[in-house]
Amino acid sequence: MTAQPFPVSEIVAARRPHRKDAARNYDALIAAAREAFAENGAETSLEDIARRAGVGIGTLYRNFPTRRHLFESVYADEVDDLCQVAQDVAVLEPWEALASWLRRFVDYTVTKRAIREALNNESEIFLACRDSMYAAGGPLFERAQQAGEARADMAFDDLLRMVAGITSTTFLDDAQRDRVLAVALDGVRTAR
Repeated sequence: MTAQPFPVSEIVAARRPHRKDAARNYDALIAAAREAFAENGAETSLEDIARRAGVGIGTLYRNFPTRRHLFESVYADEVDDLCQVAQDVAVLEPWEALASWLRRFVDYTVTKRAIREALNNESEIFLACRDSMYAAGGPLFERAQQAGEARADMAFDDLLRMVAGITSTTFLDDAQRDRVLAVALDGVRTAR
């Protein structure tokens, strides 16, 4: 898998400030928002996010004029990371590459679930993220299928919906979630 620009990568790069101190604050706000949304959902206070990032509320508003802008930026950043993981794991054996990417996809769904209601399925950001995610993960799935390690009777969209469905439920802890995911992936894997 060769490095390629994903639509979401261009959006993330365009939104991120160029000055080092401003970029540092932007990155801290994205990380703090991601953590806060995962813990408390989309209703997390912006003041809490600014405090977690170690910046003032004015800095948050300079970077993200609206709550929606923050949601979109966190979502795009998360998908951009997911695309990078796909490129990083592409050097692994086909099944291990796919399984590694899917484990990271599970982490992504936590953030997605928290801010999903705030994003319109037809928005430019949402469509760019979806296209980028499919362009990044789809080749990993196809490679595992071609190697005879993943079922040939399912599409990549089927796989993502299955994993997203699993992660949409509540688990006792991460270990239980990981066990359930492993059982589901055993149903996808053909070669052992």
